[in-house]
Amino acid sequence: MEGQHITASLETTKKYRNRGIAAWTLYDFANSSYTTLIVTFIYSTFFTKVIVGDEIAGTVLWSRAVNLTAVTVAVLSPLLGTLADQGNYRKRFLFISTMIAVLGSAMLYTALPGQVIKALTWFVISNIAFEMGSVFYNAYLPDIADKKNIGRISGYGWAFGYIGGLLAMFTAMIGFVNPDVPWFGLSKLNGENIRATNLLVAAWFFVFSLPIFIFLKNDQKNPAGTRHKKIKTTLYGLLKTLKEIRNYRQISWFLLSRLIYNDGLVTIFAFGGIYAAGTFDFSFEEIMIFGVVLNIAAGTGAFIMGFFDDTLGGKKTVLVSLIALASAVLLAILAPNKTLFWISGVIVGFFSGPNQAASRSLMGRFVPRNKINEFFGFFAFSGKFTAFLGPLLLGIVTDIFKSQRAGISVVLLFFVIGSLLLIKVDEKKGIEEARRTGLQQ
Repeated sequence: MEGQHITASLETTKKYRNRGIAAWTLYDFANSSYTTLIVTFIYSTFFTKVIVGDEIAGTVLWSRAVNLTAVTVAVLSPLLGTLADQGNYRKRFLFISTMIAVLGSAMLYTALPGQVIKALTWFVISNIAFEMGSVFYNAYLPDIADKKNIGRISGYGWAFGYIGGLLAMFTAMIGFVNPDVPWFGLSKLNGENIRATNLLVAAWFFVFSLPIFIFLKNDQKNPAGTRHKKIKTTLYGLLKTLKEIRNYRQISWFLLSRLIYNDGLVTIFAFGGIYAAGTFDFSFEEIMIFGVVLNIAAGTGAFIMGFFDDTLGGKKTVLVSLIALASAVLLAILAPNKTLFWISGVIVGFFSGPNQAASRSLMGRFVPRNKINEFFGFFAFSGKFTAFLGPLLLGIVTDIFKSQRAGISVVLLFFVIGSLLLIKVDEKKGIEEARRTGLQQ
């Protein structure tokens, strides 16, 4: 009877674990609608071409908004990550961030052509909330995966996310952008049908994010008398971790590397559609088709490379992806026609997913179990602390040379430097550091 009880208990645990994995990956499915439709392909292009009405000026303004988001997230992510560990607020913070991102997405619909400040305000609010939600979402990865399958699970999340972005893009194309008469009686006057894709993002994000709040376990509640004390110790805990970071040498090198190469990714995602429209004269329909193809490539890459991640390790997977991304950016800069630009875009799509998935899983391997939220806060910090540099430099160089090709060339520099720093990371030592320091606590 005891053996049967143990077997039943293990089966129940596996069932809840699988349910948690499904709910976790579905959140990627939900929030990818935001990055695909708003950040990369549709709204960013609409902003530069219609709301601002000047692609060069619009590119510069969009870069400023991305800069502001990056700086804000860089400041907030380690602090709130530490607070989530101190006060067990991870799920609560994830919910609040998600709802603000949903509201901000819906409010983008209200910004009419010429209302630049209104559009940028709601974009910054929603984008900050989106990025902060990712901090707490990523922190669940070590909870639902083990060291043997963490690469695959992370890859599944990114792959499923790209499927979500792809389906959201299809829905936007079929219902809002392409038809002569858009759904729900929407008009094409003042780009109402294009602006309505933000409402699609809000609904998509809200509905498909619900399972993670239903099926993933709640954080352990603090006794009533200790909550204020936990909040007061947050800053102390953050400063303590900064001092202790020398004990995690491999994490330090990895985060430094990611601090650089992620700038390249942030810039590509923020300006890919803008570059296609401004340099190669892509129409909204072409940009959406471009987005569909890139999402297919990215989902395929994240799924396939997840197996390489578990076999070869996260470091090698990230390094291979960076070499491919650098090559693709160089091709995009030099491409004399749309055909070569399409090829570069597919390469970027295929390797951007694995880069992010393997970065997340590598961090998961390096994180001590008692500092998950806190360290993933620093993970987000490394992705945002200098993330303003890519968009900022792109905007400055574009403005100086009056050329988007010149502006996008700054991305190449970030990938090269990030790759050189990543070479110094020893994955085996990083895993041992996490195990040893975790046992010492």
